[in-house]
Amino acid sequence: MTQTKPSRAAEWWRAQRKRLLWGAAIALVVLVVAVVVARLLRGLPAVEAFVAEYPGIVPPPEGAPVGIPAWLGWQHFLNAFFLVLLVKTGLELRSKRRPPGFWTRDNTRWPRTARPPRRLGIWLWFHLWLDALWVLTGVSYAVLLFATGQWVRIVPTDWAVVPNALSAALQYASLDWPVEDSWVVYNSLQQLAYFTVVFIASPLAILTGLRLSSVWPVEGRLAAPAGERMARAVHYPVMLFFLAFTFVHVVLVFTTGALRKLNQMYTARDTDDWLGFGVFALSVVVMVAAWVVAKPPLLKRIAAASGRVQG
Repeated sequence: MTQTKPSRAAEWWRAQRKRLLWGAAIALVVLVVAVVVARLLRGLPAVEAFVAEYPGIVPPPEGAPVGIPAWLGWQHFLNAFFLVLLVKTGLELRSKRRPPGFWTRDNTRWPRTARPPRRLGIWLWFHLWLDALWVLTGVSYAVLLFATGQWVRIVPTDWAVVPNALSAALQYASLDWPVEDSWVVYNSLQQLAYFTVVFIASPLAILTGLRLSSVWPVEGRLAAPAGERMARAVHYPVMLFFLAFTFVHVVLVFTTGALRKLNQMYTARDTDDWLGFGVFALSVVVMVAAWVVAKPPLLKRIAAASGRVQG
């Protein structure tokens, strides 16, 4: 009896699961070592003096807004929603599995060009639409961030943020959480993390994703292979950074006063009732449902409204 050779895609998924297990094991070891080292350091008088001088928080600038607005709650949900689906489609694209269908633009509904429309795999088509919606969400976030003055909460305005961030990291690592009130001001480590996500990682994800997309010119100086290789080398690690940030963010929310934090994030209220948790739980249900129903049969029907679908 002959055995069927595993497909290339199946081998890729098996390799990813193996990498995930190894990565989780290494992360656990690193975490344990970090906790032990941090607790030993906290026992040194010089380190305790450093923590006392830099408690982990830089006072906000005068006139900085207090509280988290309601629009930020919608941003929390939309960013998480699109991130989940972008990860799903991104993994499908990296698996090198043959797309279950192909979409081609209908030229009778769009302005004609000199070049024939390009054919896209259904996962790439969906990934590009998610990218566009995520970018639109990001643009609206940036506009509201600066229009409401909320930018001062995540953009460092004092070099003291650096030693305070180191202090906060040390306190987190030693399992002695820094005293903070995110309704008024983020601690310095949070501030640097949010700044990195909004102003560094997100633009990198957009630019490298654009370079790898079908809208990028296939001819001319901009189509140099080196640019595509660099984009691939950056795009996937940026996705891993988003996943790591999200994981740490969720863990800290649930270990530093979950009910109050969820109310701040999802209901724009500084209270500790269960309403915020309920809204958060509903958002998780929506994301899980989207992951489950985002399958080729449904995507093909949606894609057919704007072009020709084959396969």
